[in-house]
Amino acid sequence: MIYCKKCLFQEINPIPISFNKEGVCTGCIHANDKYKVNWIERENQFLELIKQYKGKYEYDCIVPVSGGKDSYFAAHLAKKYNLNALLVTYYSKRFVPEGDYNLNKMKEIFGFDHIIYSPADDVLIKMHRIGLKKMGDNNMHNHMGLTTLPNIIAVEKKIPLVLWGDQGFTEQGGMHSINDFVEYTEKYRFEHDQHGFDWYDFTNIEDENLDKKDMYPFIYPAENELRKVGVRGVYLSNYFFYDGNENYKISKNLYGWKEAKKPFDRTFRTFSNVDDIHENGVHDYLKFIKFGFGRGTDHANYDIRLNLITRKDGIKIVLKYDHVVPSDLEGWCKYVKMTKEEFYEHADKFRDPRVWSKIDGSWTKIDIDGKRRVYD
Repeated sequence: MIYCKKCLFQEINPIPISFNKEGVCTGCIHANDKYKVNWIERENQFLELIKQYKGKYEYDCIVPVSGGKDSYFAAHLAKKYNLNALLVTYYSKRFVPEGDYNLNKMKEIFGFDHIIYSPADDVLIKMHRIGLKKMGDNNMHNHMGLTTLPNIIAVEKKIPLVLWGDQGFTEQGGMHSINDFVEYTEKYRFEHDQHGFDWYDFTNIEDENLDKKDMYPFIYPAENELRKVGVRGVYLSNYFFYDGNENYKISKNLYGWKEAKKPFDRTFRTFSNVDDIHENGVHDYLKFIKFGFGRGTDHANYDIRLNLITRKDGIKIVLKYDHVVPSDLEGWCKYVKMTKEEFYEHADKFRDPRVWSKIDGSWTKIDIDGKRRVYD
């Protein structure tokens, strides 16, 4: 296995990454390039951008939010630049208590209108089950809803500007250059956010009985509808330096945002992914089962690239957290009416053979420190 010489990313990765001749990954290269950007000039470019939309529509823009620290930062920017924003949330109904608090306070704090939409409980439960069985991702419905619903509302209300937060695969893996000014597209949504799956993959499944009428927040608008309104998805990370640690401080100090009181099992951060109890839990555990790493790696990478910890410190974090079986697994199985044995039966089908080996009936892999360990 090839690992980045600077951070902790491995070559077998759901995020598209590559390595230069010095063995440094594209995510680290992107992180370094951010320090070379004239962010005052980028801010001025943002001001020129919003001039095209301010005061011309019912709302100046849509800001997709989950109630997390980065959502608060995006709403903070909209407020700072006097935008009449409409907040839009796909709500999974599985937030930690602090996550619910943060989400429900946004309208009051920022003074923006806020649409919160959630599918029926039975639809969500079925999508959890199908996501695991068919895609190895119990939270696929969440990725789809978060990235689709805002564009549905944009078309319905004729609001062309959608302000997304950071371009995730670029911030983590350096998928694009900081100078590309990439924008949100249906192609990116389908190929990367949803890994080639879409709403129709959840329908006509034996024993689940979901059909198109259940799929409203997951069906992306037709191209002609988007063009008619002129919908444009702009990433704020093209114009502002995105740093989760700073976004957390701004959210907490200016707006009273709350991090999780109870520590997560699989990461040291209590201020990331409070908008879904399974994002740092079962969902991330599935990533470990598939690819052999998880949130411990992801979050340590952020701090390594910000020069807050060393790579050696990061390796300790990875070995401490990435393999841990999350405490929400039992609750999730009860929620979807599935046994743990059934969970592992489905999850094991998605293990990457380039990462995992089965020796004497047990799953093993070589860790970042070069040692082979059993994870059964």
